[in-house]
Amino acid sequence: MKPLDVMWVSLGGGFGSLLRWWIGSLISERHHGAFPLGTFVINISGAFAIGYLSVLFGVDWRDRYGTVLNAGVLTGLLGGYTTFSSMQLDAAKLGGTNRILAAPYLALSTVVGLLSAALGAMLARLVG
Repeated sequence: MKPLDVMWVSLGGGFGSLLRWWIGSLISERHHGAFPLGTFVINISGAFAIGYLSVLFGVDWRDRYGTVLNAGVLTGLLGGYTTFSSMQLDAAKLGGTNRILAAPYLALSTVVGLLSAALGAMLARLVG
């Protein structure tokens, strides 16, 4: 790990976290239901973007940390933008207040996230 890599991951991660906070705030101002729509939208859009960009950048899953684009965009920006821990916290909170939504929320987040990443990768292959 080189200092320059650390800088790119840090800058990307900071920007991604700010983007997550901003989009989450916008969604929560408009959506007041029990379903954690902000976290869901952020994770699904992030999965799509990482699927698309990983194909566009020619990233091999075994070596996705090596270049500036990978470090700054995939690991930093999209790693800071998406939020597995918030998804888990949302599910735990739902389990305490609305048990009927907790398991479907996790299942839907996982399945739609996988489909979104696959769709992004497929689209990148089609676009070329």
